[in-house]
Amino acid sequence: MSVKITRDHLDRAAVVYVRQSTMSQVMGNLESQRRQYDLAQAAETAGFKSVAVIDDDLGRSGSGSTQRPGFERLVAMVCSGNVGAVYCIEASRLARNGRDWHHLIDLCALAGALVIDPDGAYDPRLVNDRLLLGLKGTMSEYELSLLRQRGIAARDSKAKRGEYRFMLPPGFCWSELGKIEMDPDEHVAGLVRLVFTKFRELGSARQVFLWLRAADIKMPVVLKNVQIYKLSWKAPAYHTVMQILHNPLYAGAYAFGRIAQKTRIVDGRARKVSGFKKPREEWNVLLRDNHPGYVSWQEYEDNQRLLLENAHMKKNCSRKSARGGRALLTGLMRCGHCGRMMRVVYGQAKGNAHRYQCRGDDAHVGAGLCIGIGGVRVDRAVALQILEAVSDRAVEAAILASDQVERSRQEIITAVERELEVARYEASLAARRYELVDPAKRHVARELEARWNGALERVAELEGRIKELRTASAESPKIDRALLLQLAHDLPRVWNAPSTDTRTKQRLVHIVVREIVCDLDRNTNEAVLLIHWTGGRHTEVRVARVKTGRYPGDMAPTAVDALRKLAGHWPDRELAVSLNRMRCKTGDGETWTTVRVREMRERLGLPEYDPASSDGKMISLAKAAAHFGICVGSAKSLVLKDILPATQAIKGSQWLVPVDALSSETVRIAVQRVIERRPRNYIDYQYDRMIRLPGI
Repeated sequence: MSVKITRDHLDRAAVVYVRQSTMSQVMGNLESQRRQYDLAQAAETAGFKSVAVIDDDLGRSGSGSTQRPGFERLVAMVCSGNVGAVYCIEASRLARNGRDWHHLIDLCALAGALVIDPDGAYDPRLVNDRLLLGLKGTMSEYELSLLRQRGIAARDSKAKRGEYRFMLPPGFCWSELGKIEMDPDEHVAGLVRLVFTKFRELGSARQVFLWLRAADIKMPVVLKNVQIYKLSWKAPAYHTVMQILHNPLYAGAYAFGRIAQKTRIVDGRARKVSGFKKPREEWNVLLRDNHPGYVSWQEYEDNQRLLLENAHMKKNCSRKSARGGRALLTGLMRCGHCGRMMRVVYGQAKGNAHRYQCRGDDAHVGAGLCIGIGGVRVDRAVALQILEAVSDRAVEAAILASDQVERSRQEIITAVERELEVARYEASLAARRYELVDPAKRHVARELEARWNGALERVAELEGRIKELRTASAESPKIDRALLLQLAHDLPRVWNAPSTDTRTKQRLVHIVVREIVCDLDRNTNEAVLLIHWTGGRHTEVRVARVKTGRYPGDMAPTAVDALRKLAGHWPDRELAVSLNRMRCKTGDGETWTTVRVREMRERLGLPEYDPASSDGKMISLAKAAAHFGICVGSAKSLVLKDILPATQAIKGSQWLVPVDALSSETVRIAVQRVIERRPRNYIDYQYDRMIRLPGI
């Protein structure tokens, strides 16, 4: 026993700190693990009162970038003053960075605790021992950096030759020669090919996921636990489909270093967080045509471009994919002024037509909107151009569509048949295991028999499913090719048919049109559309814009005519509002005010509004809305839907509502529906009451 271990140290506890950096070391480097645990016996032999073993950090790095609860527990025990010695196999087990190491040495010096390893005991309060401990900690930190540098350099050098082995996705395996090759399992390879085939057909990863879910087709998933590599079949998941579509290995390219790590400061300590995708130009290695792939590199590039277009929430100036809705050109319209993609604005519940709008630099307050145009006329003009462009290929498309429907059915049946082959093999394997067991071991035989019965049930389930699919395919109505070809020659009829949904039209437009640049010609009041076709050609189309204003120039009433019809029925303020709404101007081109209306009315000798002369049978729309407890806009919506009767003396003037109509059952039901559409916290939106401040 060392002379530095005194009775004061022995009266306190000894702590044995056990740590290994990775889980592979925990599972494989058992000798190092035994040597660390044997330190507990050495502490007992030295005569310490009690010995505590801290092994909470097995599988955790000591570099300082990983949280170590065991080390934090060790520091807390040393600070309590109840620890007489800290046992470790070497300095690198306690810490791999100078911060943690010197912090522990300082605490041991303050608490009077020793640091003991197989080479001897060290008292941090002594200058020589502290110097030696400092050198050991520095060497440990330098050793870690040196080992990491050597390992990364060797790994990258091997990866540049395409020889570095890593976990491959489903559909690939490493050959005996260290090359990547396709999985010989037809079931796995067939499912991977099916994902790429359906993506080319549906054009959306989410639609592929929903199709797999609807077809009840299981997908292969790689499970890895330290050294165990296993392929499991699970229900389709969206991220599984995305991983297959994004992985360049399926395009025959050896790619390494696609994921980066970032270091963050958490509670004053460095923490490494992985899982950040790097741009392609920053990948460590990218070797094209390294091995056979499921798709070509050009198909992979096209898939990535389509996936980027589908991601509407990502900020970029490229075109976006179609997502349904009434707008035909969603994701294709580009502003001719600023070059940004134009957004689609719908009329919501009012049923108004959609509109293409460029919001400009909306990130800066006050920048304002750029340009906008109604979508109905634009969609109609572009649709005519598309029908004219694809009319020559309509017959081929019709035949291809009929073949694609039948092929989709056969793909589902083929996938289920492969699952049936696997299920039959598992059933035969379970039968052989049951036959080999000793009948006397009933506790084992019962379990194997249950597994055999479960495998047989799975086989029967898949056989029944295949029978149902084949029956449904046989009973489905056959496609009349003659009728299909007849419709192909009449594309406008098919395009405008109620059964043709907007999503199908949008997909067709995205196939033949690259983008459409929209600009406005102020002189001719037209929208200029420059259609960029996929083949590289361009077509200019001009669409007349709707003239703004409530009245055409030749039908707008004069201010004198409007006042003669409205004077005496409304106050001067309401008359000014009505005249401004009808875009009437004064003689000098000014807008109307209450004073100007009164002067004009007195000049024309028109009577003033007298509330006492009203017969009380008609009220304004605003009063009717107040009576119902709804807003004026909702009341006007009921008027436009012919639910609430109302009249106007002249278009643009105030609405008059009969008092008798307020008690109508039809009106009452419609008003109740308006009230029911209010949000639950509608009352909280009203700010006409005093808000009680905290503490008052």
